[in-house]
Amino acid sequence: MLVDSNILIYATKPEHSKLHLWLVDILPKISVISKVEILGYHKLHPAEKDALTELLNSLELIYLTPACYEIAIQLRQQRKLTLGDALIAATCIERGYALATCNTSDFTWINELKLFNPLEI
Repeated sequence: MLVDSNILIYATKPEHSKLHLWLVDILPKISVISKVEILGYHKLHPAEKDALTELLNSLELIYLTPACYEIAIQLRQQRKLTLGDALIAATCIERGYALATCNTSDFTWINELKLFNPLEI
């Protein structure tokens, strides 16, 4: 399973302690795209950065492949989709991973993509 950026951000918040425990329990994978999105945010507070870095370092980082690029291009040609979302969805499709995200509605049109919202547990 690959986790979207929003899940990782929520997991460091005190009100989502169950989500953090879920992540630690299943140890999902993250896309290099999510790592850049999260740690590259210009308003990231140093304490948040430390918590997120610790969490990110505990998960397996998945890199993009040429096949991901091609799938992402096809997805973006079908509908308006951010580059990050297209690359994350493409990574899941290529590798057969489900995507854990709070924004399932952004991806429901992609038939090949298995979605899961851990906040609905």
